[in-house]
Amino acid sequence: MTPANLAHLHGLYANTDDPWDFRSSPYEAERFAAVERTLPRAHYGMALEIGCGNGELARRIAPRCASYTGIDAVPSALVAARAAVPTGRFVEAFLPCALPEPPGGAGYNLVILSEILYFLDQSAIARIAGDLDRDHPGADVICVTWRGETGHALSGDEAVAAFAAATDRRCRTPHVADGYRIAIFSPLDGAGS
Repeated sequence: MTPANLAHLHGLYANTDDPWDFRSSPYEAERFAAVERTLPRAHYGMALEIGCGNGELARRIAPRCASYTGIDAVPSALVAARAAVPTGRFVEAFLPCALPEPPGGAGYNLVILSEILYFLDQSAIARIAGDLDRDHPGADVICVTWRGETGHALSGDEAVAAFAAATDRRCRTPHVADGYRIAIFSPLDGAGS
C-alpha cells in the first residue's frame, strides 16, 4: 500500500464508519454470507482478518473462532470494529508490515484477506504470501476480491493471481458471483490444522 492509498482510506472514513455500506447493502450481506458458507471448517482456533474495516465481516466470523484478531490501517474503522466485536483483538497496521503474533504463540489457522489485496502491489502481495507460508502454514487462507474496476494498479483477479504465484498453497475457487470471487488457499502439505 502507498501513502496515497492510506490517505484515500482515511478520506473514506472521514465522515462515516461504514463507507461501503456493509451494514445495509444487500450485496454486502450476500457476500458476507457466502464467505461464511465457504469456510472449510466449522470452528477455528486463531483467526486473523487483514483489512477488517469496521468489523462487519468479523461480526459474522468471530463466533466461529476461539480467538479473532483484525488489523486495519484506519483508526476510526478499528473503533467501529471493536464495537462490532467486543471480544476481538484489533491492531492498527499499514501493509506491508509484520503481522501481529497470535495470542498464545500458536499459528493462525484462518486468515481472511477480504477486499484488500488489490490495494497492494505485487511485491507486497508476495511478502504477505511468504509470511503466511512461513509463519502460519496450517491456515486456511480466504481471499475475497471485487471482480470489477478497482481504481488501483491491480484488479481483484490480478491480485489473487499474484498471491497464488507467491504461495505454495493449493487454490480452489468455490464461489464466483457477478461482482466478487472467493478463493480458498489450503494449508500447506504436512502442516497441522
